Amino acid sequence: MNIKHLIPTMALLAGSVASGVALAQSAPLDLVGPVAEYKIYVSENVDQLARETAKFVAAVKAGDVARAKALYAPTRVYYERVEPIAELFSDLDAAIDSRADDYEGAEKDPEFPGFHRIEYSLWEKNSASDVKQVADKLLADVKELQARIGKLTFPPEVVVGGAAVLMEEVAATKISGEENRYSKVDLWDFKANTDGSYKIVELVRPLIEKKEAKFLAEVDKNFKTVYDILKLYETNGGKGYVSYEKLTDKDRTVMAAAINKLAEDLSTLRGKLGLK
Repeated sequence: MNIKHLIPTMALLAGSVASGVALAQSAPLDLVGPVAEYKIYVSENVDQLARETAKFVAAVKAGDVARAKALYAPTRVYYERVEPIAELFSDLDAAIDSRADDYEGAEKDPEFPGFHRIEYSLWEKNSASDVKQVADKLLADVKELQARIGKLTFPPEVVVGGAAVLMEEVAATKISGEENRYSKVDLWDFKANTDGSYKIVELVRPLIEKKEAKFLAEVDKNFKTVYDILKLYETNGGKGYVSYEKLTDKDRTVMAAAINKLAEDLSTLRGKLGLK
């Protein structure tokens, strides 16, 4: 544990407790530790994201398409793990992770930024020549995110609620393959999203395990189901996943049902912790 991260986080949360904003009135101090730990988890992942993005961007700028493609999915894992709290930095989320659908000109729109703009050129054009400036901006945005995290207050209702919201998004929209539509590396994202949500459950587990043992057992079972399904599609000794296009409609339906069941259970977690 990095105590330098923990102390300012607890101080910020204590201030929020006093104002009655960030923590619920019921046992707010119980949540200080888990939220501080979660902030450390986010910081570590964003630090790693910055390091891996620098390598990815270097490959793009060198015109090394094969290396850039190889780095794309494992680099994004670190971002996808912290997506439960993406609303806390929505401007950077849009800059780093928005899709072509968010822009009037789609892929041809000069405002379309981030990972997915680069993904489009790498896979659809097999080129990186037109995205070198996009890559520079991506790295700058990731570094800005890295700089912000330490100063950011993490409201517990956003942290806990974000786990359910993210899994709902996976089941409702990501399952279609719309996010990584060019590279077909969606299973990497699903695993990282699930990991990020599970981390939140693990951190708050001690607060409710006595009263909510049955609920937690169900949540654990549902997480296991999702992990077991993802494991079916692992490649390279568990270090990667098959192309998402290899999954049938039935495969996707089964996965969506499991993820949606998990999301439904997670949607009640905030209430069980006394959060609005």
